Amino acid sequence: MAAHTSAATPVLPVEEAVEHAVANGHGAGPNTATEVADHGTGGLPQFETQHWFGQIAYLLILFAILYLLISKVFAPRLRRVMDERANTIATAVETARQVQAEAAGQAAKAQAEVAEARAASRGLAAAAKARVTEEANRRAAEEEAVVNARIAEAEAAIGKTRDAAMTNVTSIASDTAAAIVERLTGKTATAAELAAAGKGAA
Repeated sequence: MAAHTSAATPVLPVEEAVEHAVANGHGAGPNTATEVADHGTGGLPQFETQHWFGQIAYLLILFAILYLLISKVFAPRLRRVMDERANTIATAVETARQVQAEAAGQAAKAQAEVAEARAASRGLAAAAKARVTEEANRRAAEEEAVVNARIAEAEAAIGKTRDAAMTNVTSIASDTAAAIVERLTGKTATAAELAAAGKGAA
């Protein structure tokens, strides 16, 4: 198989390429120079003045569409979310204030109830102390009365015992005196003599 080699085609400038094409008879028409000139200018089509009207028209259409989307869709949603957030925050703040006010009221009520309970307990303690003191005094008075009665009874019993003893002493003294007289004199003493002796001894 025979090897087929082809030489690389050299790159020529635009004018030389046109002249080369015309010289070789490759069908260079009347618009060939214009097309080559148009392709030879270079640059971006966006900066060419003949495209500006279409670009401005598309820009206005896109701006209108974007404005409608923002004003009719996105902005109302964003405003609704912000309003809901503001309402939620305001409601939470108001609820917190109400709870704080209720807590302060309950604390004041609790303090008043504690003070009232303390005053009531102090009153009950004072009443109980007075009642206990009165009961103790009454019991002391009753016990003192009982003791005094017992002392009086004991004194009366002691008096009776003393009187009885004194009577017995007189009788014993008379008997003793009679026995002594009889022993000494050999005679029995009379009752008058014994009585006189007892009176003299008393």
